[in-house]
Amino acid sequence: MRGPRRAAFGEEDDRPVMTVEDRIRSLIEPAIEDMGYLLVRVRYSGSKRPTLQIMADRADEAPISVNDCADISRAVSAVLDVEDPIPDAYSLEISSPGIDRPLVRPRDFERFAGFEAKIELARAIEGRKRYRGEIVGLQDDAVLIDLENEGGRVALPVAQIGTAKLVLTDALIDWAAAQQEEHALYDEDDVEFEDADEEDADEEETAGGA
Repeated sequence: MRGPRRAAFGEEDDRPVMTVEDRIRSLIEPAIEDMGYLLVRVRYSGSKRPTLQIMADRADEAPISVNDCADISRAVSAVLDVEDPIPDAYSLEISSPGIDRPLVRPRDFERFAGFEAKIELARAIEGRKRYRGEIVGLQDDAVLIDLENEGGRVALPVAQIGTAKLVLTDALIDWAAAQQEEHALYDEDDVEFEDADEEDADEEETAGGA
């Protein structure tokens, strides 16, 4: 289902007003998915010169390349130029998820089983929201993790997960390097492209106000 980003994986978002990030996600996600990519995160931040960061990944789970990011940048720019959800000048950045990537879909917890992650729940369970440990996998709509230094295993409901992120470890770095070598790609943890049209618009705005 396409639409605004939900507060948790399987939980309906009851916010009355759609944020700028939600609006942008709803606009660009269909185009990105049609190209064979997955939208990982939309982040809009800054005041003097805001930055719109689009984080994306390949649907086939191969490492994302510079050319992939360039293709996404062109497609996103085309959609935003037509829909114009941001009235002011801004910088557009397209990035890969990086090695210590956010985990945003249930599939991510299967793909990265065996690696360490930090998970924060949208709501506390028995007074606790933050967990860190090795991902075991999925079972009955819950993420299983072996808790670091606690000697136990917990099941965290997918619907209650607010944010989750891989922890940068030697094992994860070795895995990422092997993926890059297998697919003959350069090592690019955070590839970014700035939208030239938006930059030109901002320069013209500055010149006009001088």
